[in-house]
Amino acid sequence: MELVSEMVVREFVFLGFSSLAGLQQLLFVIFLLLYLFTLGTNATIISTIVLDRALHTPMYFFLAVLSCSETCYTFIIVPKMLVDLLAQKKSISFLGCAVQMFTFLFLGCSHSFLLAAMGYDRYVAICNPLRYTVLMGHGVCVGLVAAACACGFTVAQIITSLIFHLPFHSSNQLHHFFCDISPVLKVASCHTNLSQIVIFMLCALVLVIPLSLILVSYIHIISAILQLPSTSGRYKAFSTCASHLMVVTVHYGCASFIYLRPQSNYSSSQDALISMSYTILTPLFNPMIYSLRNKEFKSALHRVVGRMISLPQH
Repeated sequence: MELVSEMVVREFVFLGFSSLAGLQQLLFVIFLLLYLFTLGTNATIISTIVLDRALHTPMYFFLAVLSCSETCYTFIIVPKMLVDLLAQKKSISFLGCAVQMFTFLFLGCSHSFLLAAMGYDRYVAICNPLRYTVLMGHGVCVGLVAAACACGFTVAQIITSLIFHLPFHSSNQLHHFFCDISPVLKVASCHTNLSQIVIFMLCALVLVIPLSLILVSYIHIISAILQLPSTSGRYKAFSTCASHLMVVTVHYGCASFIYLRPQSNYSSSQDALISMSYTILTPLFNPMIYSLRNKEFKSALHRVVGRMISLPQH
């Protein structure tokens, strides 16, 4: 990314927790525990899927990629936020801010397209079960993940370049706890309507296109489920999709609230609160929604733990 050569602003200062000065040590402990728990659950999911052959299926392959993505996603934001909660000066360099925004957008956009790929996987599993292994071969799964990452990289590159080519000559205070799009745009000395429109359209495409694909998949899925003769069969089929639907609702709900609205409606306090939910709480709950309440996964976890315990005895 090529940055503007002449800049008055060399660093940004985060003010996201400035109104909670007396609670910052308590928040540090709470967020640290949540972060460690998130890392632990995601590491458990990834290692169990890798070590247990029964989980070497497309659905769990995508879940492992999702867990890896969310681990990286939190790593970009939460450790810096934890350091800032204990620091007197909560600052980040200009380049550091650009890198954080690019990585955050890359992972977030890839996440959106990955959820669409997972929706397609559920569509094939329920609507074309006999051809599932053919249509969702390993090469297809890897290709879908690569396409999701390529889309995320392209969008993140364009948005980050547009924002950090703007002049920053006045304020360097971000009313947020990381370098998100709206707070950084707000402190830019000037920005054209064209750049705002391009950024808005890219954010809209990243959300609308995957969500539309997911909706089309679920229209076919619901139609296929309703045609099943037994109630137990319908329940079992829908239960395989329920976790995905919950994650999709949370992800697209939070992202749409923050990114699909005019810059004039920007509210730093509201955005900080919503951002807190999808940078800390969503990666915390997603593993539990997807795996820790899944009987197949729990059986695999017991097998892996059992093998690890029995190893020293041989």
